[in-house]
Amino acid sequence: MSNIAVKSVCTLAFLVSVLHSGIGDSPIIGAGTYANNRTCAVSGTGQGEYFMRSLVSYDISVLMEYRNMSLNEATEEVVMKKLVKLGGSGGVIAIDKDGNVAMPFNTEGMYRGYVDSNGKVIVKIYRE
Repeated sequence: MSNIAVKSVCTLAFLVSVLHSGIGDSPIIGAGTYANNRTCAVSGTGQGEYFMRSLVSYDISVLMEYRNMSLNEATEEVVMKKLVKLGGSGGVIAIDKDGNVAMPFNTEGMYRGYVDSNGKVIVKIYRE
């Protein structure tokens, strides 16, 4: 087994210039941030109430662990289906134990980025 540890960090910058009744989901473990060395690390942002009610970040890890979903499958299931069904909007940045990155969002755009294994910085806002 490798000696790799995944870590999750969070930011509160999703809803730019829009005032919603957000609660600040990102720092709540399981809702907006979660890390498990067996699966992935996730940082989410969006409408906090929905992230908390559906435990977005934890749910992604659980789908990977118990249903053997890939990172892409799990993030798509939670962000694009479960969150939307509840009426919530937002997205996540996630990395699995093998270094795969997923950044789905169900809004027009989401500020996001990462550094790949070669040191290349990837920054995106809209779908590409």
